[in-house]
Amino acid sequence: MQLHAVTVHPSSAQLAREDQLAWKLASVATDPVPVEDDVTEMIVNRLIDNAAVATASLTRAPVVAARTQALAHPASRGGAGATVFGEAPSTRTSVEWAAWANGVAVRELDYHDTFLAAEYSHPGDNIPAIVAVAQHAGGDRGLTGADVVRAVAAGYEIQVDLVRAISLHRHKIDHVAHLGPSAAAGIGTLLGLDTATVFQAIGQALHTTTATRQSRKGEISSWKAHAPALAGKLAVEAVDRAMRGQTSPTPIYEGEDGVIAWLLDGPDAAYQVPLPERGEPKRGILDTYTKEHSAEYQAQAFIDLARRLHHAHPEVTDPAKVASVVLHTSHHTHTVIGSGANDPQKYDPAASRETLDHSIPYIFTVALQDGAWHHVDSYAPERAGRADTVELWRRTTTTEDAEWTRRYHSIDPAEKAFGGRAEITLTDGRTIVEEIAVADAHPLGARPFARAQYIEKFRTLADGVLDPDECERFLALVQRLPELGTDELAGLTVTARPGLLASAAAPKGLF
Repeated sequence: MQLHAVTVHPSSAQLAREDQLAWKLASVATDPVPVEDDVTEMIVNRLIDNAAVATASLTRAPVVAARTQALAHPASRGGAGATVFGEAPSTRTSVEWAAWANGVAVRELDYHDTFLAAEYSHPGDNIPAIVAVAQHAGGDRGLTGADVVRAVAAGYEIQVDLVRAISLHRHKIDHVAHLGPSAAAGIGTLLGLDTATVFQAIGQALHTTTATRQSRKGEISSWKAHAPALAGKLAVEAVDRAMRGQTSPTPIYEGEDGVIAWLLDGPDAAYQVPLPERGEPKRGILDTYTKEHSAEYQAQAFIDLARRLHHAHPEVTDPAKVASVVLHTSHHTHTVIGSGANDPQKYDPAASRETLDHSIPYIFTVALQDGAWHHVDSYAPERAGRADTVELWRRTTTTEDAEWTRRYHSIDPAEKAFGGRAEITLTDGRTIVEEIAVADAHPLGARPFARAQYIEKFRTLADGVLDPDECERFLALVQRLPELGTDELAGLTVTARPGLLASAAAPKGLF
């Protein structure tokens, strides 16, 4: 990897395109380096993971709304169109709307992969837009599964590298500002575009995907799932415009009125962005990790710790026996999903699922009492409102611990940690103290996820949603991803069992 210095430049400096971060990202995207076998293996895993969580969300209101919007936009004239999760492969929509609908389905449960460094991210959000474009343009351009592999590797690499170096949340900018450029770059890789065209698409995608973090603050709404889907949709549109010769604001990152100067660290900013050198394999996906539980990633390890405490110390499940629960953890966990966020909604039994998913006091309490976590049952209103849960929940707080913050930001994979220490003080004066560094499913955890676990997750979430034959068809196809021909790309979707989608009320809108 090579570090690239990124600073703000006045317009009078006339910063050359080749010296701009957007050009360097485009150069990574257009470097035709082969994808290594272990990276390909993980890409297949993540397509399975995305399909799993999308399947489980097919009848949820945000997904139904996004799907009905997409279905109102038939395939455009420039290609075959793209498939929509839940619908038969023969049902095609306009490519950008398929990216939108599938992006919402993947993100709705907050249950797919993650990468945390200077910024937060869910790199699997790159996949819906890339697959949609592959299905739409595959026939005209002769695209294959191998092209999808190369594109996903590029999208992940660029998002991971941006996330390593540039913090958005510090300035209350939503993390999808890194997703727009990475998705545009991945699509550029897929289509074999030249560096100049990808450069313009990256600039347009960044310019249109910068928004505030209010979508993940206070009363969190259904827009949380829509924000990354919109970034994917806008990336598709940015690529289309760039292919037509349309240009972007330049320099988009380094300009004196650009993103860094006014939205991020300001005129005196100085970033070091790591990017692969020319000819160096794109391996960023291997530093990312998926979720065993449907909750914010910083909650994954604490759910596993709570499950253990439930069995080892059953007394901690009874609020009559617990004086307080304090979770010592990183700054990010404390201030984003902990009591340090100062969001009263994080302690509200009537809060939305999206809010509860970002409340570690709630999540830890329920996992502690139940010894388990379920993507639906653990968020049910009756579960959140249970009197003994509310009592224990409101005795649970977080606090920042400098050592856990240091480990959160460590660049050493063996030291990097996303967990913390639980200190439970009982009413009889005893204190129970246990800690966990990484989730059980993490590559360094107690039960790391491999292909078998991704398949098990898919089958579990598909139960009752897909017919068994459809489950096996998808799994057989996706595991041949590198060998798929153009005509097989349409199979990279799932079709709901008969009658399921009709059972979800389809809202009426403008389209």
